[in-house]
Amino acid sequence: MTILLMLIPISLVLLGLAVAAFIWAVRRGQFDDLDTPALDILDDEDARKPAHASKPSAPEGDGAAPATDAARDTGKDDAG
Repeated sequence: MTILLMLIPISLVLLGLAVAAFIWAVRRGQFDDLDTPALDILDDEDARKPAHASKPSAPEGDGAAPATDAARDTGKDDAG
């Protein structure tokens, strides 16, 4: 019976700490957005990467030069 005299105050202190932690979390905004973190796992990581960083470059040894505007402009006079 004497153990109850010790366990009841300890349990009340622990309950008070749990309530205080819950109130602290609510005031800090921990429960404001419950849906977005669950949907973040469904996002595609490739969509977040910048497009210009992953452009493949043409190999240097194949001899094929990329078509540029300057190369297309020089062929206009040959037609006539």
